[in-house]
Amino acid sequence: MNRDTDIIIVGAGPVGLTLAHLLGMRGIDVILVEARDELIDYPRGVGIDDEALRTMQSIKMIDQVLPHTVPDQPVRIINGKGRVIARMAPTTREFGYPRRNGFTQPDVDRELLAGLARYSNVKVWFGHEGVDVTQDADKVVVTVQDADGKRTELTGLYVVGTDGGRSYIRGALGVDFPGETLPSHGLVIDVANDPLGTPHAVFGGDPKRGYASIALPHGLRRWEFMLKDGETDEMADTDAFVNDLLAEHVPDPTSLQVIRRRVYTLNARVASDFRNRRIIIAGDASHLMPVNAGQGWNSGMRDALNLGWKLAAVVQGTCDDSLLDTYTTERRDHVRAMVDLSVNMGKLTTSRSVWKTTLRDAASAVMDVVPPLKQWVSGMGFKPLPKYEKGVVVHTPLPTSKSVVTRGRESMAGRLFPQPKVTTADAHDILFDDVVGSEWRIVAWNNDPAKLIANKTREQVDHLGARLMEVVPQIQLSWAIDNVSPGVTAVGDHTGVFQTWFDNSPFSVYIVRPDHVIAAECLAQDLDNVLRQVFQKVRLTPVPQYAMA
Repeated sequence: MNRDTDIIIVGAGPVGLTLAHLLGMRGIDVILVEARDELIDYPRGVGIDDEALRTMQSIKMIDQVLPHTVPDQPVRIINGKGRVIARMAPTTREFGYPRRNGFTQPDVDRELLAGLARYSNVKVWFGHEGVDVTQDADKVVVTVQDADGKRTELTGLYVVGTDGGRSYIRGALGVDFPGETLPSHGLVIDVANDPLGTPHAVFGGDPKRGYASIALPHGLRRWEFMLKDGETDEMADTDAFVNDLLAEHVPDPTSLQVIRRRVYTLNARVASDFRNRRIIIAGDASHLMPVNAGQGWNSGMRDALNLGWKLAAVVQGTCDDSLLDTYTTERRDHVRAMVDLSVNMGKLTTSRSVWKTTLRDAASAVMDVVPPLKQWVSGMGFKPLPKYEKGVVVHTPLPTSKSVVTRGRESMAGRLFPQPKVTTADAHDILFDDVVGSEWRIVAWNNDPAKLIANKTREQVDHLGARLMEVVPQIQLSWAIDNVSPGVTAVGDHTGVFQTWFDNSPFSVYIVRPDHVIAAECLAQDLDNVLRQVFQKVRLTPVPQYAMA
């Protein structure tokens, strides 16, 4: 089949840009089309989490992104009387980065766009709007139109719509977008030369008017105000209205350097399906959520990371096309959980009911004096981490060996694998993903995984592109380096994080996907059998047989 590219991405927002990176780095040909002439610069997301930063690490953009963040940004929720009713200040580094960070999305989006110049196989077409999509058994055809009305047909294997909440591609997909548009509107105001200068974020749960005040990098400050009934978009666009809102927050609102302001609508929607054969959607095209939990941008990153490796594996012939069905299976339920979290946080901070806010304040007073509850809130324990029950996941039964302690231990399959710092033959104190790369990995504690699998299984492991890793206590690293099998990398656990992880687990080997999700866990002796189950789940194609010379 003659085609222009492998993958067509419609929409150069953060999800489309990140997906182009994930495909480009794997050698997949991509054309990314965007209707606008340049990236969006109006107010966007202001919170980036540890999972999203790990994604930036995966595409080797972390050094470009971090300068546009406020690490470990604490959040204080206060009531109408100015009393702090909840604090969020997580300190975990479970996945290698702070759990909560402020950031400036326009800056990060520009970095992502600039980074695509590294790939000769990725092309970006601004000023081209998708106007028609058709598909058949072999291809998808996307018709794009430029500002002069000239139409061009692009042929590829798949199209991914990352074209926002009003997605044209979602319409072509032919799926429902159930949910609700909430009655409240909000006004976002971004100012330069931060008049407050404090490093934290404040969410005001005032029944008179909910608001947020967030410190951003580069001397920026974000305010968000909930609009009341009768306050129109036209009113919110006037200087007098904005100055009146800010009068309680700064000494002189008339002297502020307002750089962006925008009225937004709150939506809570999830598409009924994310794929129809060769047409796929991701990010806001597949789900919309209120801004309250700051998870819209981050959920889009999870979509891209989940979809990127699967698309590449199918295009390269490593896995069967049916692997792409697991994208909806895995992402949809987690997105629903994030939408629910966002809606509930909005109810917590923006309720206009006096009696509801009184109950909320009373409950917060109880939590403040119960250490486990206080720590749970501060550490953002309420944030649902990905946990895939179905899809490319094998749930192995707990060991029956009397030598293994299993009490109180949940299955970790379908959850994220941690990322501590480790030592290698060439580097000290390096993040684990920087050692193993962004592909499949088989991680064994104090065991050479190559010695645990049959030769035929090893051929399939290599076909999948998996890395074999042996993790040992730091004191054993030199010996392990000298004795591991060819193709196995030994790493030293100098922080003790991995030893604690494996010590709390009844299993000694983890099979981890490119999106850092644990596909399976097992004892060392069961590795060969469990790998074969994983190969079935990932729809691994037969290992190519090459004729002998």
